[in-house]
Amino acid sequence: MSETTHDGGVAVTAPPSPDDGLSRADLAAKYGLTVSGARPGLFEYVNQLWGRRHFILAFSQAKLTAQYSQAKLGQLWQVATPLLNAAVYFFIFGLLLGARDGIPHHIYVPFLVTGVFVFTFTQSSVMAGVRAISGNLGLVRALHFPRASLPISFALQQLQQLLFSMIVLVIIMCAFGIFPALSWFLVLPALLLQFVFNMGLALIFARMGSKTPDLAQLMPFVMRTWMYASGVMFSIPAMLATKESVPSWIGDVLQWNPAAVYMDLIRFAMIDDYGKEYLPEHVWYIAGGWAVLFGVVGFVYFWKAEERYGRG
Repeated sequence: MSETTHDGGVAVTAPPSPDDGLSRADLAAKYGLTVSGARPGLFEYVNQLWGRRHFILAFSQAKLTAQYSQAKLGQLWQVATPLLNAAVYFFIFGLLLGARDGIPHHIYVPFLVTGVFVFTFTQSSVMAGVRAISGNLGLVRALHFPRASLPISFALQQLQQLLFSMIVLVIIMCAFGIFPALSWFLVLPALLLQFVFNMGLALIFARMGSKTPDLAQLMPFVMRTWMYASGVMFSIPAMLATKESVPSWIGDVLQWNPAAVYMDLIRFAMIDDYGKEYLPEHVWYIAGGWAVLFGVVGFVYFWKAEERYGRG
């Protein structure tokens, strides 16, 4: 197209573009463009995570190796730290406060150490999950990968650390006259359910911590309160049996809380004299329900904000 200007010259104008009038969405659809960093569909996201399974495993192993690399005792601190905590709890709660009441005294140390190890598994998964995104922003911003890989790898790291601790737990059991039995195989499904539960919690707190870094400062107080309410140092049924003024529903809430459920399952599997009277009814269904609920809800909750991680 051309037109004559006021000085007699001829100006050439470009013909109208076939894209004139199209919205951004229509333009993207026309040329096959997609939004950079857009959230994929849920099932596609699961497939992407499966494709990164080797990265998740390698990342968790690298974090586990590096965790105590600056300490002279190195990886021994993986079991030394919870053992020292158990020793302190035994002195304070077992000897001074009488938390052994209702528990045969010859099994109190295995009871206590099992509780400390199992609760530490959940506690460490949550604390690592809070910092999974906010503490790895360089990696999140530099590479494209499903962000759920990070909290899942941290939960897997804590599972590997617990497995090292279980070796020490077996030695303690044998030292107190509790030897391996077929019931010990029940530890495997119990730990699997707890891992799924922990992974869901890590995903939830990873999303929350990505926008609220101060949450990492608050969580130690929350986890300490949860520990005291979960029967790590005492038997919840035995303790409530001496408190007639406590409503029965409070006992149900304390016994059905997931940390207490997973501790009781592993104690029941490994300690001969820790009988069924200490377990809430339908305990395996409760453990499975917590795992499915938090595993599914945590995964979907984290996936919903996939495109926002590392931005802002």
